[in-house]
Amino acid sequence: MTSTPAATPHSTTSTSGPAPGVSGRTDDLRSAVDRSFDHTLARLKELVAIPGIAWPSFDRTPLEHSAEAVAALLRSAGIGEVQVLTVNKADGTPGGPAVVARRPAAEGRPTVLLYAHHDVQPPGDESLWHTEPFTAVEKDGRLYGRGAADDKAGIMAHAAAYAAVSDVLGDSLGLGVTFFIEGEEEAGSPTFRTFLEANRELLRADVIVVADSSNWKVGVPALTTSLRGLVDGTIEVQVLDHAVHSGMYGGPVLDAPTLLSRLIATLHDAEGNVAIAGLVSTDETTVDMPEADYRADASVLDGVRLAGTGSIASRLWTKPALSIIGFDAPAVDVASNTLIPRARAKFSLRLAPGQVPAEAMDAVRRHVEGAAPFGAKVVFTPGEAGNPFRTDTSSAAASVALWALGEAWGVPAVETGIGGSIPFIADLTELYPQAQILVTGVEDPDSRAHSANESLHIGDFRNAILAEALMLARLNDEGL
Repeated sequence: MTSTPAATPHSTTSTSGPAPGVSGRTDDLRSAVDRSFDHTLARLKELVAIPGIAWPSFDRTPLEHSAEAVAALLRSAGIGEVQVLTVNKADGTPGGPAVVARRPAAEGRPTVLLYAHHDVQPPGDESLWHTEPFTAVEKDGRLYGRGAADDKAGIMAHAAAYAAVSDVLGDSLGLGVTFFIEGEEEAGSPTFRTFLEANRELLRADVIVVADSSNWKVGVPALTTSLRGLVDGTIEVQVLDHAVHSGMYGGPVLDAPTLLSRLIATLHDAEGNVAIAGLVSTDETTVDMPEADYRADASVLDGVRLAGTGSIASRLWTKPALSIIGFDAPAVDVASNTLIPRARAKFSLRLAPGQVPAEAMDAVRRHVEGAAPFGAKVVFTPGEAGNPFRTDTSSAAASVALWALGEAWGVPAVETGIGGSIPFIADLTELYPQAQILVTGVEDPDSRAHSANESLHIGDFRNAILAEALMLARLNDEGL
């Protein structure tokens, strides 16, 4: 994500406008959010203090404490049906504890599923932090701490928005609301699909709100409307049966690392565009980012020319991006004067929305097998695959969400993409094909999620709560 749009974005708010009842309650909902905001922030700080990490190498006890803290939080918000649930991984060990809380819908009213996750990334090198990672600290309008933004703020935004709507609407609240607070997202959601299948009816909803993304910049809200998919795998080049002396045999045959390097070089054209035939690629974005902002955010060194053509936003969101993320060859410190018989690289290919992962994997296979340099043997091994995602912005839920974001921030919301992938959204779309999925968030380009000094902009956090409260109120009154 970037910190500044290249030009003032066009309005993407709903043209229908809010129903009179919702419009008249905006001030009431704002007041309800404001009245409880100190309490909301205090509860967020308590969650940040729990180092719940789902990685197998970490103690599971804090993760379980984190789930229980979230369950207690939702019970205190007035949700009567709250459970902490787990399913087992493929190896038989338990997955991360998820919290599911439900308020059933009244007859004829829709149900909204509110997703976030309570597990966090490890703190990493604590010497890089300016504060203690698991002690939430307010400074210059931001709240610092691991999970303050990703994604314990998402949990609190859901809880506080529900509390505000419940307070203002009272007995007229007939909307069904289900909280699904996952406990292993930062570990790759290994039991997500199994959990959905085991609790399919419990989690069934008409609208799914995934609060795990970012806004455009501080002061400008965004609805994430596209996510790139992903395929990865390995490419191995074999040229000799075994290593031989580079002096006695070098010259007539090239070593495997050299040939693999030549093969890798064919994956991009002279401008740096992915050169694999058959991949989906478009230049369709409603906003763009200045090159200077991208360079700063990505820490690009002076003098390095950016790759690819088209807008920077399209290169990040709606075009494929291929990286070599691993390379197997002898390390320099142990290198000997031999011709290396084989070398292997791992690739990671981000897919544009609209791309079928299986077709992309086949396209990579065809390319590398057809580009084998000097007749070298190429062994292609497919790896993981994840679907891209695109929101139907003409849907009723998206229209309401864009209106609510603009109303809460006081400026039009923008539609943005994300270059990364959220693979579990593919599971949601497959198991709940009729549900309208919205990807929202409380982060901004300065949040540094996963990095040292992760933080949350407190003002935007308050706006995010109000936006979700407005959305829930309007869905309650108008339905879908």
